[in-house]
Amino acid sequence: MTPKLQKLQQQLQQDGDFLAITRQFPKQLPELFNFTLTHPQTQAQTLVSVLDTGVICFEPINQETDSDIVLSCAVHGNETAPIEICQQLIREIIQGELVLKQRVLFLFGNPPSINIGERFVEENLNRLFSGAHSDGEGLCNDERIRAKALEDYIREFFDQGSHISGDRSRYHYDLHTAIRGSKNDKFAVYPFLNGRREHSKQQLQFLLSCGINTILISNSPTTTFSYFSTNEFNAHAFTVELGKVMPFGENDMNNFAKTKQALSRLLGDQDLVLSEYDETQFNLFEIYKTINRENEDFILHFADEAENFTDYPMDHLLATDGDIEHRVTVPGEAIIFPNANVAIGQRALLTVRPIKLF
Repeated sequence: MTPKLQKLQQQLQQDGDFLAITRQFPKQLPELFNFTLTHPQTQAQTLVSVLDTGVICFEPINQETDSDIVLSCAVHGNETAPIEICQQLIREIIQGELVLKQRVLFLFGNPPSINIGERFVEENLNRLFSGAHSDGEGLCNDERIRAKALEDYIREFFDQGSHISGDRSRYHYDLHTAIRGSKNDKFAVYPFLNGRREHSKQQLQFLLSCGINTILISNSPTTTFSYFSTNEFNAHAFTVELGKVMPFGENDMNNFAKTKQALSRLLGDQDLVLSEYDETQFNLFEIYKTINRENEDFILHFADEAENFTDYPMDHLLATDGDIEHRVTVPGEAIIFPNANVAIGQRALLTVRPIKLF
């Protein structure tokens, strides 16, 4: 073991600050390493594998597990609350505050964008999964290369789990915060299932235990990270929006206490105390329109401070794209993820409408 590697490992074991190491080496670690943790009270052992910058895997040793869990954040580097949540969980595992009972892979998606405090450096990473990284010009920038690498890490993680036992549960919670505020502070996007499974009431109840009662159902394939895990591995996967983008140090972490507690209990295989599904506890929507920007002259016709899930009256003009007008066409139609400054050809706005799921 080189002195530099020994120093990194000692640093991680002492303070559990994997985020600091990731930010110190945002593009590539000098070396990869692994070590074994022994819990001081239970003597339970955990294999810790640092697989890349921003990629760390924890696997209980000599004890049965039945779930493989991926927790990702920093797919957009300025979405700091999820980064802080994941860092806290990593630290608690390493320092023995959280007794791990399931395999878990943590991913800090885009370390260079964390360091500059921006959504991305060259290209939106959350539009590059399910092979989109290799479309067009191919692997022509760091975000595209990273998207392919992240896919490979998840693929290897789930494949290793399948060799432990065939009947396992797979989960992927891709944690985000939104550019703008929302009438529903926290919400989750349920990726398109391609008919491979039914929507899970149990997973909705888990999200409710995280403090999330607004669910957005996607009805078509996308190039997001959560859809990749759903489509390729039949995992229970969600894009989880935990409020609004804030700089490091300005997040009220009390606002995420339920989310962190539920994730901790999932990793520790503790009773989540989930109640029976009750649709009256949820705000359920489905994606109704996807509006892409196709012209330089693209304008959103509502206030910049308009919140996600704001609805407008029938025939209200939402956007103009050159000579094309996009108007409200169904009662209750609301906006979500508006961004007029996306590249031409990319999504500038979604609209949603209320539904009943079951």
